[in-house]
Amino acid sequence: MSHDDAPPSGAEPTQPLPVAPPPPAGPAPSWVPPTTQPPPYVGWQQPTPFGAQPPPPNRPPAGRSRVPGWLWPVVCVLALVLGVLGGLVGGAAYEGLRDDAGTVSGGLDDVDTVSEPPLEADNGSIAAVAQKMLPSTVQIIAEYDGKAGGATGSGFVLDRQGHVITNNHVVSDAAKDDGPIQVVDQDGNRYKATIVGRSPVYDLAVLYVPKARGLSPAALGTSRRLVVGEGVVAIGSPLGLSSTVTAGIVSALHRPVTTGDSSNDSSYINAVQTDAAINPGNSGGPLVNLQAQVVGVNSAIATTGGSIGGESGSIGVGFAIPIEQVKITADQILRTGKARYPIIGAKVQTGESDGTGATVDSVGSGTPAADGGLLKGDLITEVDGARVTDGIALIVAIRTHQPGETVKFTVVRDGDERTVTLKLDGEVG
Repeated sequence: MSHDDAPPSGAEPTQPLPVAPPPPAGPAPSWVPPTTQPPPYVGWQQPTPFGAQPPPPNRPPAGRSRVPGWLWPVVCVLALVLGVLGGLVGGAAYEGLRDDAGTVSGGLDDVDTVSEPPLEADNGSIAAVAQKMLPSTVQIIAEYDGKAGGATGSGFVLDRQGHVITNNHVVSDAAKDDGPIQVVDQDGNRYKATIVGRSPVYDLAVLYVPKARGLSPAALGTSRRLVVGEGVVAIGSPLGLSSTVTAGIVSALHRPVTTGDSSNDSSYINAVQTDAAINPGNSGGPLVNLQAQVVGVNSAIATTGGSIGGESGSIGVGFAIPIEQVKITADQILRTGKARYPIIGAKVQTGESDGTGATVDSVGSGTPAADGGLLKGDLITEVDGARVTDGIALIVAIRTHQPGETVKFTVVRDGDERTVTLKLDGEVG
């Protein structure tokens, strides 16, 4: 895929993971998971009652019972009615929080997510992580180029209300004409999904799958505690092969990465870099620590220009969106169906750079940049004390903040260093 902006000088080209085509037509090989199968057993059996006990010796005759015999059926019917009414009231309360598009008025606060780590910190077992995470990881089958099921990606279950996280570029083509999207669980069961909202800027999307509320939510962790060299696991459906597990380490943190092509807005990621094998079809799947908590969403790979069957393959340089950004964007989408990102109202150079900072190309009137005194030709070298090496690093640094926040920029102008304080504006995207 081509890029809207050239990567920094000397860097490997990066691209969003292409949505993988479905497996070729014809008889499926024996190792391909079935796509259809009988639904799982969901019935239940009434427990066997205890055996009847003999009456005590001094039990009064039945006719002298203090409780009329007709009362017990009335109590049972009343309890049943109250239970049904309670269920209806509870369901109505939740339905009142959400509309048909899957939005929830309170965002993440009003859905049932999981944060507690399923495994102990010293577990260290990839097999245990896979066992915990596979039931929470799904395959996404979406329309692509007008063809139903033309592409596959990955995702994970966010909550018990039926919301699923994936990459925007997995479903962006289907979103153009409201094309069909399906979610496939570990057992091969398929569910119809709709898009709650998506963010091309952060390359994230939230799907709503009402019939999949019984799927297990993934535990959400934090990328801020990751250290370089720590073990991680990537789960997804590379090349359409569902429930695939690969393992590696955290190769780098806070890696500024830009992705995009002619059909997809550029996304700027403050990425977690990993050498766990990530390929087309892994897009939107979880990157997981060894406590089985999601720490990122697999989104892009670096390439050297080679390809496998027309698709660029893994060279051990993959990138994931940090889970902190996923939580922020998902919360916004759940509340309103849209996501917002911060801007300063200035354009910067994003091509080759000598690594000294980001050069301002233009400043829009009435923008935070103009109000704060930024000028064309200014060299921005730091954002809130964090070094900025080029235009992409600047954009990524800004987008780690939120609209309305006040941020300090270190600027070099005519050889003099100064501090400019800007209140970030916001746009939908």
